Amino acid sequence: MKKYILDLVVTQNIRLHANYVLIKMTHANPLPEMVPGQFAEIRIDGSQSTYLRRPISINSVDKAANEVWFLVQLVGDGTRQLATVKEGDVVNVVLPLGNGYTLPQEAAAVKPLLVGGGVGTAPMLMLGSTLAKMGIKPTFLLGARSANDLLQLEEFQKLGDVYTTTEDGSMGEKGYVTQHSVLGNQKFDMIYTCGPKPMMMSVAKYAAANEIECEVSLENKMACGVGACLCCVENTDEGHLCVCKDGPVFNIKKLLWQI
Repeated sequence: MKKYILDLVVTQNIRLHANYVLIKMTHANPLPEMVPGQFAEIRIDGSQSTYLRRPISINSVDKAANEVWFLVQLVGDGTRQLATVKEGDVVNVVLPLGNGYTLPQEAAAVKPLLVGGGVGTAPMLMLGSTLAKMGIKPTFLLGARSANDLLQLEEFQKLGDVYTTTEDGSMGEKGYVTQHSVLGNQKFDMIYTCGPKPMMMSVAKYAAANEIECEVSLENKMACGVGACLCCVENTDEGHLCVCKDGPVFNIKKLLWQI
């Protein structure tokens, strides 16, 4: 898929949480096609300590408004500077990067489970929206530390059934996503997940044990975003592959995880 370097214009910067913002951007021309699971490399202007672009998942694409959404977690100097952008600011973005999730060929009799943890819920929104447009009702299982960390719930609820877990029990079931009762009460034939690696490995273990197809979106540290610097390599059954170019989405059968 062709990649573009675009100067996007900020239309909204919404503070969702003390550590999260939702940034919406547009362009004078129609935005390029993007698929669920892809990401962008965003240049950080105004930060003297940030030299590399920041890889950010594509959260959603609003074609009617010609907007792309980015859910940004404030982690270091780069993302904190990015979180200060205002309406009308210009942000240089490279997109779309990487490969997305595998979509079902037919809508009939498909029951997908979309599992997201922390900021890993970001690509689940676009994936859920895409599935819904195909006539497939997704089920979301979202995990976080507390109720305040569960983001965009209203957006997810528009698309399908939403189940939640929190570590402190402040919303949904207490514990981790792989401990949620929905996994025992319903049967799924496809699982998509993104989030902290330990969570994804637990989800992958559950999927493998129950012979369910499963794709994970890896969040290895990245620099270039195009497979040149090799800092994000992951060991697979084909050898070392670049997460930014060959992923970030992989079927768990390709990964050499000890699950």
